[in-house]
Amino acid sequence: MSSLRYCLPLVLVCSLLQLNGQKINWMTWEEAVVANQAHPKKIFVDVYTDWCGWCRKMDSTTFIDSAVVSRLNADFYAIKLNAEQKESIFWKDKEYKWIAHKRDGVNQLAYDLLNGQLSYPAYVYMDSDFARKLVSPGYKIPIVIMKELKFVAEEHYKTTTWQEYKSKS
Repeated sequence: MSSLRYCLPLVLVCSLLQLNGQKINWMTWEEAVVANQAHPKKIFVDVYTDWCGWCRKMDSTTFIDSAVVSRLNADFYAIKLNAEQKESIFWKDKEYKWIAHKRDGVNQLAYDLLNGQLSYPAYVYMDSDFARKLVSPGYKIPIVIMKELKFVAEEHYKTTTWQEYKSKS
């Protein structure tokens, strides 16, 4: 029993040290486009706003989970996209500008990626050609986002819908 008392703190410290060394390699949209040209990978877009409490909770919980971090870094270019950013984004010969919308406005790229369904946080999963495969709004615990990451990374979308996959696994 006394050795267990010493082992638990040691395990906790080791786990925290491992987590501190591993972070998601977040990119801007432009950085991911350039990286994808050199080495194609799937794309994961975290669409957030500065005022969104659930977005901050994702950053402090789910996005530090070691399995989530490993999967995102291995199989995706992970993009942080502030839906309300005022700087234009240039992509595929188009300028995506900030437009006034409801409370604070929105960048056209975020609006397009989310099909106008502006809810934060929201995640857009794309293949290496930037074709949307899944849009998933809301806060996610690690086990839920891992299922989404697996669905896209392993290309299950080619043989089944997200709803069917989600209900089977």
